[in-house]
Amino acid sequence: MLTLSEIWIYPIKSLGGIRLDEAHVQLRGLQFDRRWMIVDDTGRFVTQRSLHRMALLDVALEQDRVLIIDRTNPADVLEVPMQPVSNEVLQVSIWDDHEVTALTVSDQADQWLSTKLDLPVRLVYMPDSTERRVDPRYAQNEEVVSFADGYPFLLIGQASLDDLNSKLSEPISMRRFRPNLVVRGAAPFAEDDWRGIRIGDLTFEAVKPCARCVLTTVNPETAQPGPEPLKTLATYRKRNNKIYFGQNLLTSTTGRIAVGDLVQIG
Repeated sequence: MLTLSEIWIYPIKSLGGIRLDEAHVQLRGLQFDRRWMIVDDTGRFVTQRSLHRMALLDVALEQDRVLIIDRTNPADVLEVPMQPVSNEVLQVSIWDDHEVTALTVSDQADQWLSTKLDLPVRLVYMPDSTERRVDPRYAQNEEVVSFADGYPFLLIGQASLDDLNSKLSEPISMRRFRPNLVVRGAAPFAEDDWRGIRIGDLTFEAVKPCARCVLTTVNPETAQPGPEPLKTLATYRKRNNKIYFGQNLLTSTTGRIAVGDLVQIG
């Protein structure tokens, strides 16, 4: 029996994740997932790949706002309105996607984050009117995606992490890989071969294995980089000079999913 064992969202791209008991599935991703992003003064996205300090900024959701908490100083909290107050239109870029329309959030957010990251940055929000397309080589029906790297959902099997940890001198947590959905009960890396996936009442399509980058080597607890897990994964999960761990998903259905939902493969 396969079950959905974890649900994660990352409201602000590359900041801390939030583990949920249930979530609302939207076409561009889980509700609130990566709808905000931090960009530099050219409008290009910034992440933990270059700014490891971002790992120490946690995120929480309240009814009408998003909170960003500096883990090194928990009393220092930034309150971000759910709806931007400055509303300046910016064209931002994520990887090869340029001219993606976003809205600035607030001067206060820009100043707080610039101080924390020691870099002039701005916080932007993706409005519903923005349609950032999934890579047409893998899209099924011109799907759209949030500020996620490329796809609306990332799924990983718990057994895949268990297999990796059996090869590491010090085990790591699933947080390293920033999944949206974790499935328990399958064999290690069974998700490599999945195509149609049903979680509760909703259906998903696995379209592309997830190629992993140096962000996975940043310890989410300490923000310190290291060689693992890529060093070990390269010994048995490398193909065509890329290291794979997890599956990218699309969906054409919306609704609620919850931890404990049955997962069916078809």
